[in-house]
Amino acid sequence: MVKIPEAVLASNGKTIPLVGFGMAEFPFSTSEDTKESVLHAITLGYRHFDTASLYQSEQPLGEAITEALRLGLIKSSDELFITSKLWCSDAHRHLVIPALQNTLRNLGLEYLDLYLVHFPGSLKPGSGFPFNKEDIVAMDYETVWKETEECQKLGLTKSIGVSNFSCKKLEKLLAMAKIPPIVNQVEMNPVWQQKKLREFCEVKGIHISAYSPLGGKGTPWGTVRVMDSQVLKEIATSRGKSIAQVCLRWAYEQGVSVIVKSYNKERMKENLEIFDWKLTAEDVHKIEQIPQGRGNPAEFFVTKEGPFKSIEEFWDGEI
Repeated sequence: MVKIPEAVLASNGKTIPLVGFGMAEFPFSTSEDTKESVLHAITLGYRHFDTASLYQSEQPLGEAITEALRLGLIKSSDELFITSKLWCSDAHRHLVIPALQNTLRNLGLEYLDLYLVHFPGSLKPGSGFPFNKEDIVAMDYETVWKETEECQKLGLTKSIGVSNFSCKKLEKLLAMAKIPPIVNQVEMNPVWQQKKLREFCEVKGIHISAYSPLGGKGTPWGTVRVMDSQVLKEIATSRGKSIAQVCLRWAYEQGVSVIVKSYNKERMKENLEIFDWKLTAEDVHKIEQIPQGRGNPAEFFVTKEGPFKSIEEFWDGEI
């Protein structure tokens, strides 16, 4: 079993495993495969499991945790690090705490390790994904974050953070927050390296967690440019590694945690075989030269009648 290194979260001293197991399988649905994959992941050494109310994977994750305890794979659920997220349709003052309480019921847990605001936008209550443009409404950042802080104060989650927030939106949030976000989970990989955001978050003590570290191929928010990159193929071949391992090792060397999703047993194992070797300075330089571009422009939040009238506005020019 692999022992996954951890990072210390700056503002509260808690730790987060640097490789997490992603549970966003599109189209979102509940399946028996999910539970079995989590159990296998635990035997391999995965301890961070990243879910969300949107993904419909909270319940099978909870069932897998119960089964892992029964089988003796773990002695306590405290050995795991569980992240979930507040979906946009619940990003309203009166719905934040009930949404987390529902998440905890799904998981069969008393608290989370990390609860994230999924996007910097709200939807009309009851909206899923995909959603209609007319369901998009402006988020009241102050009241939503205040209720997220309340979740931590009530002991429903150990830490709170955000996802898909730009530097400008983080600045806005930090100005009103009594408890600052401890994590910003964002798209990050060799074709979207997030240098500006990483520098900003380092100064502010916010840990970056990377989703789509392999590009998210086959999802509405993904790109083929990572796995099809000739530069990454050449580095992988020269090192005797897979492209996925090169991408994950690169992210690990940047000091961020990564959320990697695969239910394929071989790839699940392979994705953890990144800690006993290093990229060369030449490898890193080549990766730094890769042309940059988002795989997830979040155009589904853009509408002339809504709060975000362009992709540039949603990301505050960070595109």
